[in-house]
Amino acid sequence: MTDWTEKYRPSSLSEVRGNNKARDALREWADTWEDHREAVILHGSPGVGKTSAAHALAADEGWDVVELNASDQRTASVVERVAGEAAKSGTLGGGTGGRKLVVMDEADNLHGNVDRGGSAAITDLVKESTQPIVLIANEFYDMSNSLRNACQDIEFRDVSKRSIVPVLRDICRREGIEYDEEALEAIAEQNSGDLRSAVNDLQALAETEEKLTTDDVVMGERDRTEGVFDFLDDLIKNLGAQDALEAAYDVDETPDDLVNWVEDNVPKDYYGDELADAYEFLSNADVWLGRVRATQNYSYWRYATDNIAAGVAASRRHDHGGWTRYGPPSYWRKLGSSRATRNKRDYVARKVAEVSGTSMSTARRKVVPFLATMTHHCKNRELTVAMTAAYDLDAEHVSFVTGSGETTNKVQSIVEDAEQLRSERAVEHSGGAFEGEASASFDEDESGEDAASETEDESENEQEDEDSDDDQAGLDDFF
Repeated sequence: MTDWTEKYRPSSLSEVRGNNKARDALREWADTWEDHREAVILHGSPGVGKTSAAHALAADEGWDVVELNASDQRTASVVERVAGEAAKSGTLGGGTGGRKLVVMDEADNLHGNVDRGGSAAITDLVKESTQPIVLIANEFYDMSNSLRNACQDIEFRDVSKRSIVPVLRDICRREGIEYDEEALEAIAEQNSGDLRSAVNDLQALAETEEKLTTDDVVMGERDRTEGVFDFLDDLIKNLGAQDALEAAYDVDETPDDLVNWVEDNVPKDYYGDELADAYEFLSNADVWLGRVRATQNYSYWRYATDNIAAGVAASRRHDHGGWTRYGPPSYWRKLGSSRATRNKRDYVARKVAEVSGTSMSTARRKVVPFLATMTHHCKNRELTVAMTAAYDLDAEHVSFVTGSGETTNKVQSIVEDAEQLRSERAVEHSGGAFEGEASASFDEDESGEDAASETEDESENEQEDEDSDDDQAGLDDFF
């Protein structure tokens, strides 16, 4: 059977139900796009019609749609190749060759290393686009500040029961389904603003029942996770300990993430003794999370959640009314800002591992720290040049290892000398057609002495490495 959510998807903005204000704002955005040329973010709970509205808008305007929504389609290269081509030139193959509407779903899921540069590419794209772009998001504030600031935004609210019932009634009429009005109202009530889920439930019931009655609607309330911002507002301002604990189980966040959300946002309302008590509970939660990491026993999560939710709620001593602007944890922003440094570290470690035949972990923890110590601020210039040549490093990675400024003349000259050294070595090792026998003869004469010397040197070096481990503990911890 055809999916009814697709079969009855609105073909025009006028058919979008329950969000008249958002629908009109989207139409105005499209009509005035030539004047402002900004992208727009449609945000709101799942199933309220955001994606349907975008496609309906394209149908009304006669625009072709280029859609990018799978996570494996959001790398920087793909964004630039697919969405970038459409957004900048409008000449992507297919369609009318005229205006293109670029639609990107799940735009709030661009964080960490998962998108492999896609987030930055999308931000650049919306700033440079010569075609209209619609970004779809469930959580507006999960998106980066730079991306939000580069776009207009339109909020889609949960669809009311009185808007859902007429849609269900119309589908029943078209499908020839007999129903009691109370049954449709019960479906709408159970889905709490999610029109798409209501249609799915109607289809599931219609496949097994000849006539829909209230008794048939026995599915129970759909398991809907609570948004983290709603949870924070309830936890900090309203709920008691038991209710807060139950609400925490409905939030789609692990305790590891939830403790960061609460820790960063509770000081925006709590103060004095209540804030001190709240942080005491969060400290206890962190202890339990540490035990989870140490033992991999995830049953300890329950004790962390007890402290995060019930403990923080029980700490409240004052009324905290009004609206508070909560935001994502600063810890995540710090991770983002250190990503470039970690990438440089891993690049150098990878080069070292390839040349020396060690693992990435060994190169990162044991080799790179020694290189950093020996070439600190490029004081041992000859060694720094040799290192740069051996591992084929460029200026930014020499700067990372040595701690010197990337654009300084010192680093630039080292990179140039290393390039020359690599060229000279390439010539030396290229040899001639008749050099093989001479080289072999020389190697045979010297092999016995060299082997003995190398064995003795290796033994001494191994002992030196063992003696140096303690001295390099701090660097090992960092790398």
